[in-house]
Amino acid sequence: LALAQALSGCAPLVVGGAMAATTMMATDRRSAGTQIDDQNNELKAISAIQGAIGERGHVNATSFNRVVLLTGEVPTEADKAAVAKAVSQIATVRHLVDELAVMPNSSLGTRTNDSISTGKVKSAFVDSKTAFNSVKVVTERGVVYLMGLVTEAEANRAVELARVVGGVVKVVRVFQIITQAELDAIEFKASTPAAAASAP
Repeated sequence: LALAQALSGCAPLVVGGAMAATTMMATDRRSAGTQIDDQNNELKAISAIQGAIGERGHVNATSFNRVVLLTGEVPTEADKAAVAKAVSQIATVRHLVDELAVMPNSSLGTRTNDSISTGKVKSAFVDSKTAFNSVKVVTERGVVYLMGLVTEAEANRAVELARVVGGVVKVVRVFQIITQAELDAIEFKASTPAAAASAP
């Protein structure tokens, strides 16, 4: 994963890969093992954060393809560093994106609005018929973070859809960019078991 240049209206954080395509798919592009690791990463992160700062702060940890995104608020820079260190030590976390803010905790009203914004972005994806099941949406204080395994064209389309949703202040790309060849390989691998199961 590598840092990428900013696009107009969005702030990309984590991007890797190259060429793009417009193929959209409705299945999860992660392997079953990776999906389990991501679930475990989030559970382990809760425990790690609790151990690092206790009840101080409001921290969310979201894992996709073993990349963990930290969002929320902590009271001090020391707490921010402690959380990052604790979560990065989880064995199945291969990369950490630390977007924690050092500030007072967000209000219940702000978090409610964030949940609404997340729902609106997901609805925009569905309404556009681009079925971004491979994209995870996280909203914090009006900033929408997009995670997933996507081609460059898919990433750009997802940003276009998210940035015009009411209540969205900014869109941040936390994508792993894959090539069309890589996407074709994922789709082929996903379709092979189904084809074999249907054979006489």
